Amino acid sequence: MTDVVAVWIVPVDVSAQDAARCEAVLDEGERVRAGVFRHERDRRRFAVAHGALRILAARALAVRPAELRWVAGPYGKPELAGPWSGLHTSLSHSGDLIATAISTGRPVGVDIQQLTPSADAIALSARYFPADEAAFVADGRDDGERAERFTCLWARKEAVVKAAGTRLWPNLTTPVRDRPVVTCVQPTSSHRVADIEAPDGYRAAVALTGVAPFQWRAFDWPSEDSAPGPGRGAGATRRG
Repeated sequence: MTDVVAVWIVPVDVSAQDAARCEAVLDEGERVRAGVFRHERDRRRFAVAHGALRILAARALAVRPAELRWVAGPYGKPELAGPWSGLHTSLSHSGDLIATAISTGRPVGVDIQQLTPSADAIALSARYFPADEAAFVADGRDDGERAERFTCLWARKEAVVKAAGTRLWPNLTTPVRDRPVVTCVQPTSSHRVADIEAPDGYRAAVALTGVAPFQWRAFDWPSEDSAPGPGRGAGATRRG
């Protein structure tokens, strides 16, 4: 049976009602972390991201959002604990968007990145990427194309690292371009990765641990009364 990953792209600027719902389900630790942010928009981004993930995971599990508990894995990746450990989640945010992913079969990683055209793409890829990927970025015809190439590669690397539950920096040299299956450097492990559709100005990717193919389904942020879980509801299905 092919694994299915559900992906939601959630705007930071959800309605006031949805923002209140997201904040209401946070646990005490998340409230403390949200309160550390000096700027209201940063606090809102944190609350919406973590609240939305709780709401979506809870609907997949048919439990109350406030019941869920995440614990840090060996390298710090949050993992659902207790009776919910069979559900795998991932969270990412960049600019004005948040990406969440839920998998019922294998550990998942999702990443979304805002495009920011600049000459830094050449320097950053030369510093962190394998030589062929750095050359691919540098060969872009202008800053915009170079930024797009860099951002796509970075999102794929982040998604793989999140699926692996490991650290980003040791694995930036891991080749990901045109590779459906990627092997992390540290720790050595294989993951299947796919680019996913994202709004204009953003690029995103999702990865699952293991080499077996998977499907991903994209959903809009739900209304108060409806939120499809993995394998349910309307969404575009793609293969990874």
